[in-house]
Amino acid sequence: MEIAILGAGMAGFGAAHRCHVQKLRATLYEKKPYHGGHTTSHRFSEGFTFDEGPHISFTKQERIKMLFAESVGGEYFESKAYVNNYWQGHWIPHPAQCNLYGLPEDLVVAVLQDFINGQNGPAPEIGTYLDWLYASFGKTFAETFPMQYTRKFHTTEAANLSVDWVGPRIYRPSLEEVLRGAVSASAPNVHYITEFRYPKHRGFVSFLDLFVEQADLRLGHQVVSVDGEKRTLTFANGSMARFDRLVSSLPLPELIPMIQGVPGDVLEAARRLACSEAVIVTIGVDRADLCQAHWTYFYDPEFSIVRLSTPHMQSPHNAPPGCGSFQAEIYFSKKYKPLKRQPAEYVDLVIDDLRRCGLLKEADQVVFRHALHVPYANVIFDLDRAAALKLVHGYLDDLGIAYCGRYGEWAYIWTDESFVSGENAAQRALDRSAP
Repeated sequence: MEIAILGAGMAGFGAAHRCHVQKLRATLYEKKPYHGGHTTSHRFSEGFTFDEGPHISFTKQERIKMLFAESVGGEYFESKAYVNNYWQGHWIPHPAQCNLYGLPEDLVVAVLQDFINGQNGPAPEIGTYLDWLYASFGKTFAETFPMQYTRKFHTTEAANLSVDWVGPRIYRPSLEEVLRGAVSASAPNVHYITEFRYPKHRGFVSFLDLFVEQADLRLGHQVVSVDGEKRTLTFANGSMARFDRLVSSLPLPELIPMIQGVPGDVLEAARRLACSEAVIVTIGVDRADLCQAHWTYFYDPEFSIVRLSTPHMQSPHNAPPGCGSFQAEIYFSKKYKPLKRQPAEYVDLVIDDLRRCGLLKEADQVVFRHALHVPYANVIFDLDRAAALKLVHGYLDDLGIAYCGRYGEWAYIWTDESFVSGENAAQRALDRSAP
């Protein structure tokens, strides 16, 4: 049986691993000259290593923990996560809704009034993320914090988003938790990530080392055509390959136009699927004690930074001795907020942001700078998504093409979930009856 897997990222290797467990060897096709997909790590001669955005493993699944640990030979760090927020000169422990202490008095009073009134009123109908925010936190908090962040992270308004993605990602506190966090600086940590693992060496992608030998990995193979009837793949390098089973982790808006004979309504549905893209700016500094937080959310619209992480705090081997690193994420989308500058132009903007908020001191020397464009970042759960995705997935199901990963499922899933998504997709493909 010829099993073809498109995309050598976390989901693709999950699919390959499931085949390996069942004594089958799949062929994994990747367009880039390296594997890892969205979990790729980049290492530079200056001694800095960074991932394509902050990647950490905080899975609760013991099986995945064991697989990742085995992949790096037990060489990983386990850290307690410290998460921060920056808003108008205030550093607020995360989540902000439980840490109002020290914020302007009028703001705190208004937030508490809204929250208490909301506890006593009738349950509202929830149709959009905006409805959910108002119902969960009240108007003042919603408009001051999460709605501001939504514009920066999702690149659209809360009223244009569904609630399908929320899950455990945003904490809904009790009245007692909000009140205690307003009168005391010692609120408990209720973030969904309390501790995480990260490889000691070579970045996050080394969590995939175990799986590289479990499949035939073909790098530099960008698929340009999929023929479902003849069961063949055509690649940009001119080569072709046949398959009996096909698993794809490619972004749906890229996969669908490649399929021969795709109906027009399916093609149009794939075009309606929205996703953000990111500019990832990494700054190396000649000082390691840059801040306490592993990552920080920036709410103010005048700051280009959306989320800031510290790669050297995930592993000290991500930076040269005595140095530290910041990694800033800035989000755009073709549908709502097009990228209009070259990625390199954001480096100085990020440095200015770091100086304005006080993280970068006057005496600090910037010893490394890098900007990377990531064309697929986060799925945008806008109000077009559900209907369009149903049509696209239904078409792929009819063709027998199994889809997986963040961009195959078109979902907000983390690395461990992506790996399992790949495993499940491979199983669906293997269980499918022969044509």
